[in-house]
Amino acid sequence: MNSVCSYCGVGCGFEIGDKLKPKKDYPSNKGLICKKGSLSDKVVNNRLLKPLYRENKDKEFREITYNEAINIISKKLKHTTPQKTGFYLSGQLLNEDYYIANKLAKGFINTNNVDTNSRTCMASAVVAYKKILGSDYVPLTMQDALQTELYILVGSNIAEAHIVFFNQVKKAKKNGLKIIVIDPRYTKTAKIADLYIPITPGGDTYFFLAVAKRFLDDNLINYKFLKQKINFNKNYFEELQKIDIKENLKIAGVSEKEFEEFIKLWKENQNIVGSWTMGLNQSSEGVEKNISFINLFILTGKFFKPKNGALSLTGQPNAMGGREVGGLATTLAVHLDYTPQNIKKVEKFWNTSNIPTQIGLTADEMIKKGNLDFLLIAHTDPVYHLPNRNETENKIKAIDFVVEFNAFMGSESSKFANLVIPVAPWGEKEGTQTNLDRLITLLQPFKEKKAKQDFEVFCDIAKNMNFNGFDFESAKEVFNEYKEMTKLSPDMNIYECKYDELKTKPFRWGENLDEALTPNKKANLLWVKPQNRSYKTNEKYPFILVTTRLANHWHSMSKTKQVIKDEVEFVEMNEEDMLSLGIKENEIVKVKSEYGKVKLKVKIANIKKGVVNIPMHFLGVNYLTNGILDPISKEPDYNMTRVRIEK
Repeated sequence: MNSVCSYCGVGCGFEIGDKLKPKKDYPSNKGLICKKGSLSDKVVNNRLLKPLYRENKDKEFREITYNEAINIISKKLKHTTPQKTGFYLSGQLLNEDYYIANKLAKGFINTNNVDTNSRTCMASAVVAYKKILGSDYVPLTMQDALQTELYILVGSNIAEAHIVFFNQVKKAKKNGLKIIVIDPRYTKTAKIADLYIPITPGGDTYFFLAVAKRFLDDNLINYKFLKQKINFNKNYFEELQKIDIKENLKIAGVSEKEFEEFIKLWKENQNIVGSWTMGLNQSSEGVEKNISFINLFILTGKFFKPKNGALSLTGQPNAMGGREVGGLATTLAVHLDYTPQNIKKVEKFWNTSNIPTQIGLTADEMIKKGNLDFLLIAHTDPVYHLPNRNETENKIKAIDFVVEFNAFMGSESSKFANLVIPVAPWGEKEGTQTNLDRLITLLQPFKEKKAKQDFEVFCDIAKNMNFNGFDFESAKEVFNEYKEMTKLSPDMNIYECKYDELKTKPFRWGENLDEALTPNKKANLLWVKPQNRSYKTNEKYPFILVTTRLANHWHSMSKTKQVIKDEVEFVEMNEEDMLSLGIKENEIVKVKSEYGKVKLKVKIANIKKGVVNIPMHFLGVNYLTNGILDPISKEPDYNMTRVRIEK
C-alpha cells in the first residue's frame, strides 16, 4: 500500500507493508527518507480517544459521548454570531478536511474568520507571489533547483527543515551544482555552500537592493524580457538608481568581498534558482523581503523558464493544499478572492447564501483582536506557536468557548479548551495533500481507525445544524466535489486529477507556466524598500533572537518526542558573546525580552555576533517573541525579537 509522509513539505512517498519504506520511483524522494519520517508508523502513544468536556475552563475535563460533543458544538454555533466565530485550521489537515471546514465556515456558518497556521509560515510568500504573478502560484519544482547551475538559499536551512531534498541537493552538488547560503547562522546547509554570507537579521532587503543596483550598474538588466513579460515603469529604476551599495551592505552586515563573490557567481551561471523559508517569511516586512528577492530573477530574465526563478519552500505537509482549497482568511475558496462576482460563483456552487463579502481575521488577529465567543482549533496548537505567548494565553482565556480537534492529548491549547474531540491521525485517515511544488498525493490508511477523520466531524456538525451539502461517505467523494470547484478558478487545473489514479501515481497541477496569471499575462516588477518595522537592539536588550527548526523534531513534538529524544531546550550563542558575559557552555542562563523570560542551557554555535537562536520546538519559546505582524501578510516577526542574556 502507498502513502505519503505527514511531516514536511517535501512530501515523501512511502510503501507500507511489514514495515515502512520509501518509494524509489516517487518524484519527491526517490527512495530517500529522513529519521522522523522513517519512524512515522511508530507514533502510537498519547492518543486522545474520547471527547473531553468542561463548561468552565477552571474545571476538570470529563468524558462525554461523541454525539453529545456534536450537539454541544452545534448549539454553541447556533447561538454565536458569524462575526464572533473563528475556525483555526492547520497544514496538518488533508485537502478533504480543509475543504469541508472552509465550506462549512464560510459557506454556511457565514464567518470569514477562517485561517490556518500557514499564516505563521507562508503568508508572506503567498502575498508576494500574488502581487507579482497575480496568483498564489509557486512557479518551479524541486527538480528545477536540482538541475540548475546555481542554487541560492536565503534564510533556509534545508539540511534540517527539508532533509530529503537537502540530500538530493548534495548529490547535485557532486555533479556541478553551485550553492550560495545566506543566513546569520553557519548551518548544516551552509557547510556545503560554495559561498556562505552571514547576513545580519533584518538585512535581507538591503542586500537584495544592493544586488539589484549592481545589476543596473553592470548592464545585467534584461530589458527585452521585461518588455515582453513584465509590467514595470521608470519609477522602479529611478528609485534603484538612488541605492548606495556600500551603505546597504554595511546595514546588511555583508562584506564587499562576499558581495563581489555573489555577483561573480551570478554572472558565471546561466541557470539560477533561489529558495527561502522562514528567514524571509517570518518577518514584520516579510512581503518586502520576498518581493525584493524575486525581483533579482525578474530583472535578469531568469523567470518563466525551466531551471530558473524563485521557489519558496513550504514547511508543512499540506500548507500548500490549504492555500489551494482557500483555507486562509484572505481568500474565499480555490484561489478566489473576495469579490462580488466570486461570491456569487461560490454561493451557486455550494447552493448557499450570505457568504461574507470581505476578508476575515487572520490567525493572530482571531485570538488577540477578534473578541470571539467561539473558536474551533483543528490539528494545531496556537497557544504554543503564536508570538507573545503571555498575551495569547490572556486573550484565549477570554474566548467563551474553545473547541480543539486533536489526535493526541496534552497540547498547550487544550489547557484553554472547553471541548476536545478526538480525530484520526496519519495512518488512520485517507485523503490527499499537496507538497511544496504542487504535487498532489494520496494518503491511504494502514492502521485501525480509532476516531473519525476531521472532515467527517465537520460534516456531522453541519448535518446537526441542518445544512445541506454535507452527505459525504468518503474522502473520495469530498475530493471529487473539491476538484469540480477548481473549475471556478482561473489558474488551477486540479479538476483534471482522478482520485483513483493517485493510488499509483501523484498529480502535479499547473505545469509549464511561461507567463503570469494577471489580466494582461505579465508579471509585476514592484519597487520595495526596507521598512524597519522590527524593534532594534538597545543597551537593555542587546541581542537579536531567531528561532529555527531541528532535523528530527516536528513543531510541538506531540508526535516526534514519542520516538526521538533529541534535546530542544537550549539557546545557541556566539562564543565571543558568551565570553563577554562570562558564560560557559552548558551553563543555565535567563533569556529575557520585553514580553517574557525563560531559563535555558547555553550551547556554543557558529552564529553571527549579537544573534542568539532557540529551537522552535522548545514549548516556551514564544514567551519571548514580539507580537509585531507584517501589515500585509499578517505573518509574525519570529526572527527579530530583541533579548538580553543573564547568568
